[in-house]
Amino acid sequence: MDWVETTGKSVDEATDRALAHLGVHRDDAEIEVIEEPKAGLFGRVRGEARVRARVRPSGPRPKRSRRSGGREDRPRQAGPRNEKSRPAKANDVETPRKSKEVKNNGNRRSKEAVGAAPRSEKSPMKEDNMAEGISLAEQGSIAKEFLTGLLVSMNIVAEVSVRELDEETVELSVNANPPTELGVLVGPRGTTLQALQEVTRTVVQSKSPSRTDRILVDVAQYRERRVAALGRFAQQVAQEVTTTGEERALEPMSAADRKAVHDALTDSATVLTRSEGEEPRRFVVVAPA
Repeated sequence: MDWVETTGKSVDEATDRALAHLGVHRDDAEIEVIEEPKAGLFGRVRGEARVRARVRPSGPRPKRSRRSGGREDRPRQAGPRNEKSRPAKANDVETPRKSKEVKNNGNRRSKEAVGAAPRSEKSPMKEDNMAEGISLAEQGSIAKEFLTGLLVSMNIVAEVSVRELDEETVELSVNANPPTELGVLVGPRGTTLQALQEVTRTVVQSKSPSRTDRILVDVAQYRERRVAALGRFAQQVAQEVTTTGEERALEPMSAADRKAVHDALTDSATVLTRSEGEEPRRFVVVAPA
């Protein structure tokens, strides 16, 4: 998966946004700090932090391993032949060497004619499939099949729709009318929904180890409503911090929730936000600007 660049008032904020964009845990991502904000006069911060992140590959890419294997095999085969051919020229015994080489080459060609043809037909197709993985639409189809089977096993009547948000992101929405019985899929503060998203992504990744794009799962528009609620809450906290002049640490949140708080206050002239702590107890601090 390609790198994603994000910015923020601090490295933590930019990192939270990157994790939320990728939809993965911090341990499942590779993060590089491109630029850090600079300290200005009177303790103010100039500029923004910039990081880039991507989903940590689950293992070595098959195409690379095949190429590296090919390079290692060829020198081992070519070395002895080159060593024999050089002394043949130096000692002026070209004729015997030549006849032997022709015979050996003939044997090699006969063996290759029997055994190499099937490999040349199968190898490129298999290598391309392993290197490129499956398309985003196919990933969405696998995820939908998994979620549909899960709903059936839980005796929940609901529909699963698939929508491609961009070239590397697919969203699966679970909806029912009425949506009351879908609460079990969300859990307290969306913890069950976050776990459901991780499991769904793991299922897709098992079918496409060489490529897995960003998989998002939403239930009854919970994420949209959650972002709106966190935005209102963040504005209330910002007012309190501005009034009291004291920073306030919020409760531990997921990367997506932290991003919602950062985004809600990113344009504020009176407060700054930063993330502290370690997962899964990482939290946002709202401080006076």
